Amino acid sequence: MVKALHTEICDILGIRYPIFQGAMAWVSDEFLVSAVSEAGGLGIIASGNAPGDWVEQRIIETEKRTKKPFGVNVMLLSPFVEDVIEAILRHDSVKVVTTGAGNPGKYMEKFKSRGIKVIPVVASVALAKRMERIGADAMIAEGNESGGHVGQLNSMPLVPQIVDAVSVPIIAAGGIADGRGIVAAMALGAKGVQMGTRFIASTECNISDEYKQKIISANDRSTVVTGNATGHPVRVAKNRLAREFMKLEAEGATKEQLEEFGRGKLQLAAKEGDVQNGSVMMGQCAGMINEIKPVKAIISDIIKQAEEKVKELCNQAL
Repeated sequence: MVKALHTEICDILGIRYPIFQGAMAWVSDEFLVSAVSEAGGLGIIASGNAPGDWVEQRIIETEKRTKKPFGVNVMLLSPFVEDVIEAILRHDSVKVVTTGAGNPGKYMEKFKSRGIKVIPVVASVALAKRMERIGADAMIAEGNESGGHVGQLNSMPLVPQIVDAVSVPIIAAGGIADGRGIVAAMALGAKGVQMGTRFIASTECNISDEYKQKIISANDRSTVVTGNATGHPVRVAKNRLAREFMKLEAEGATKEQLEEFGRGKLQLAAKEGDVQNGSVMMGQCAGMINEIKPVKAIISDIIKQAEEKVKELCNQAL
């Protein structure tokens, strides 16, 4: 591997490649997570709003499938957050916790006492500075090109501003699906990347084929952001659900009505395969993804392309 692709985040976490698999509710289970970790990246279990015993079972099942480092994402607004954290602390195999939708400060001492690295997802410079003050080991700077819940800034301006604002390693996320994306992220100062949509279109991803095919058939304009009126915008595939959701927003539906309308829709798409009435969360990079492949092949191809691109750029500079 080209030395430029082995960054300090690899040494900090004990992984071969600086590639995180995004934590996606109803998607990032033991099958996908273990496959990513075994292939040299960092697999991350998505806890979402699941209860602690469900998350613990995912940890146990992942332990059976890999001895490589893996993490758990904690959604801090979950009603089960305390149980999820206790489940994590019972397992020495969990080396990393990523967090979203809140401030992990009150749990930091517990995590650090167990040697767990804490890596929050951030979407602004102000939040990044706050996370550094409370002791974050690294951060995931996520641009709004990503699928699922998004912030306001694109990755290109967001990543370098956060890199300049804090001293911990930054992982770039949003719109990255190949080796060119890794090289671009590193040029912006990132020490690694996180990818979600690319890993959905993998053979190990345990979701409906219809969801995967929705990604494979996507083009550059296949996604839309809904939920701006709720204060929690979400990037999803354009489909019947998205059109109905935006119609309700335009008609002035309340936040509570919109949240009720969207309840259970991700599961409907991911597990039941209804990609017209379900929520198909995917990033703008979906248009770059043309086939479903094993995780090992995905990571191998990405690293090969990144190495070739680095060599090409070096040659051009001579």
